[in-house]
Amino acid sequence: MKRRFSENWRKLTVFIFVIGIILLALSGFLTTILNQFIDPVIELQTWFSERVQVIYEFITVPRDVISLRQENQQLQDTVSLLQKKIIQLEQDLKEADILYALLGFARGRPEETYIAAAVIGKDPSPFLQYVLIDKGTDDGVMYNMPVVTEKGLVGRIDAVTASAARVQLITDAKSQVNAIIEEAGAEGIITGSVTADITIEMVSQEAELQAGQIIQTSGVGGRYPSEVVIGQVLNVNKLENELFQSAAVQPAEDFQNLQAVLVVANFRPSNIAPLE
Repeated sequence: MKRRFSENWRKLTVFIFVIGIILLALSGFLTTILNQFIDPVIELQTWFSERVQVIYEFITVPRDVISLRQENQQLQDTVSLLQKKIIQLEQDLKEADILYALLGFARGRPEETYIAAAVIGKDPSPFLQYVLIDKGTDDGVMYNMPVVTEKGLVGRIDAVTASAARVQLITDAKSQVNAIIEEAGAEGIITGSVTADITIEMVSQEAELQAGQIIQTSGVGGRYPSEVVIGQVLNVNKLENELFQSAAVQPAEDFQNLQAVLVVANFRPSNIAPLE
């Protein structure tokens, strides 16, 4: 009986305690008490979490920086490689365009045989106008053979070895080319100069020279085939008291950017030197 009374009393005490807790919670008093205990715990947890994050970043960030630097270097190497490939492709395309133009010119003159050659060097002297090509006697190139491009006359073979040759340009001071201006019905001689400018000399005073008229090889003298474009008339120099008139000439070819040429292989220049 006494034991049962004790158990009932404990249950009543627990019940009253629970009811008291509920009433305290509903009144908000318990929340204030709990906050006093929980806030320090939360602050301690926040402080500990921040320190752990700092330690983690201290350990891992240097590795990330090294990794990023490596990736950046790899990307730079890739970009550099792609840029080199782009430049090479552009160069290949440019060379293909030049060769295609030369091929088109050769097809337009089927009566002639050509040897295609690349320009591999230029004379550094301002007084000599030469270029070197990568074809020689082993390829059929011979002394005095004319050299052209799809744009017009370049010059002639001035010296040759087994695997290379030197081309004297028409801009050289020692170069002379017999020419004709069909629009004016006149003939003359194209001469070079130390400044690489070319002029047409020995033109009859009766000829009506005008700027823009096309100048071609005449074939006279036997050094060059006929009807190869040389350039066009620029400025006419005509004086009444002179026997002949002359004119500055704009070459058809840009000799500063010459990259490939055609050697006229089946043309045999005539040697008229002993007759002059």
